[in-house]
Amino acid sequence: MIEHEFQPEETGIRLDKWLSDHSDWTRSAVQDWVKSGYVKVNGSQEKSNYKLKAGDLIHVQEPEPEELELIAEDLQLDVIYEDQDVIVVNKPRGMVVHPAPGHPSGTLVNGLLHHCTDLSSINGVVRPGIVHRIDKDTSGLIVAAKNDRAHQSLVEQLKNKTTKRRYEAIVAGIVPHDKGTIDAPIGRDPEDRQKMAVTDRHSREAVTHFQVIHRYSRHTHVSCELETGRTHQIRVHMKYIEFPIVGDPKYGPRKKHDFPIEGQALHAALLGFRHPVTDEEILCEVEPPSDFNACLTHAASF
Repeated sequence: MIEHEFQPEETGIRLDKWLSDHSDWTRSAVQDWVKSGYVKVNGSQEKSNYKLKAGDLIHVQEPEPEELELIAEDLQLDVIYEDQDVIVVNKPRGMVVHPAPGHPSGTLVNGLLHHCTDLSSINGVVRPGIVHRIDKDTSGLIVAAKNDRAHQSLVEQLKNKTTKRRYEAIVAGIVPHDKGTIDAPIGRDPEDRQKMAVTDRHSREAVTHFQVIHRYSRHTHVSCELETGRTHQIRVHMKYIEFPIVGDPKYGPRKKHDFPIEGQALHAALLGFRHPVTDEEILCEVEPPSDFNACLTHAASF
């Protein structure tokens, strides 16, 4: 829900533009909600092209997501750690984390529903157990909660930046520094709402620490540790410092080198957290998959 009273400097902006600029919602979604009456200005329904005036009071009630029929599927999940409270899975590249329009099945959630007798309910029926996400074409470790107590604990650890999340990536170009920190806020790309970007406009803090693993003639194998967890954070940050991840369809290098991989060469290699019940440190680590290693071989061939 959003409630906001407009100031003089905000006048003249279209209603749909202001909403899409101040949220994670797309312009088309906002326009549908305005038309459906989920958006009110001074208590009345207006059109998407309504020009906002000083003193206008806007009220937005985001509609409930359309529920999908969830099907438990035996997807032969690669379980790295599991007990009665949490489960850590090595997600393959190409697997979506939870069902959504266009991806009703074959997701990690579908597999978890078959594998587990119970999952946390905090994120609702569409995303049971899901505490955090990794992109569809990123492989590697993700933790899910089996009950609400575990879910709340893991969310708090993510919020307090006490979890450990280390990724491996192959980037275009020779990274000159052995290690470094990218501290640059991330928000919606003002020129393309389907992308994220480093921007000062409606953004949130984002910090990535990187370290060189190996330099090739035209590429660099790096590890990246997340201090925050913004959408597409590593992909956006590496592009920002002009070393984009190879194979990345959104943020990757313009010049293609035919790497043998579908999607970005990015792998969630290490995940660490405190157990929500025992407070024991849980540390999981997995090697990159074969397509990532094939990319390393390809990088060495130049």
